[in-house]
Amino acid sequence: MPARRPLRTPPRIKVLEAASAVADGRVRRVGPHSYLVTSSDGTRVYRVYVDPSRGVAYSDDNGTRYRGYIGYPIIAALMLEGVLPYDQRVGEALRGVPWRRLNESLRRYALVEREAKRLAEARGVAPSLLDRFVEEVMARLRGLRLEKLMEPPLELATGGERGLDEPGGGQG
Repeated sequence: MPARRPLRTPPRIKVLEAASAVADGRVRRVGPHSYLVTSSDGTRVYRVYVDPSRGVAYSDDNGTRYRGYIGYPIIAALMLEGVLPYDQRVGEALRGVPWRRLNESLRRYALVEREAKRLAEARGVAPSLLDRFVEEVMARLRGLRLEKLMEPPLELATGGERGLDEPGGGQG
C-alpha cells in the first residue's frame, strides 16, 4: 500500500472553485474513483483519485500536492460522487469565473472570495447563500478525514493518461 499523509481542510475559497468546476463541466470521471479536472483557464488537467470508503485521495493540484490540504479538484470529484453537497444555484452563479487569474492577481484568498461573492450577487445569488454552502461543505470535509496517497494509484495512472489522449481530453 502506498504511503499516506492526512489532508487538512482547505481554504474556504476552494469550495467555491469546486462548485464552479462542476457547473462549468470541467470534471470528468475516467474510472471508478478517478477523475480529470481541467483548470479554469484550460491550461492544466489535474488527475484525481478519491475513495471516501477507504479514506484516501490523490490529486496533483498544487494545494493538495505541496500545501497538504484537500484541493478543489478533490472537492469537485466528491461533489459529483454525492459525498459532498452541491448547490446548483451556487455553481451556476460562479460559472466561468477565471479562478487562476483572480488567485494570481489578487494574491489573497479573502480578496478572491470577496470578488467571487460580488460576481455571484450580480448574477442574483446572495453572498449569504454562498457562506452557508461553504460552511456546510467545510463541515462535511472535516468529518471525512482523508489521507493523501503520495503517488497516484494504478487506476489513475492508466485511466487518467488514456483520458488525456481521447479527442477533447484535457480541454475545458
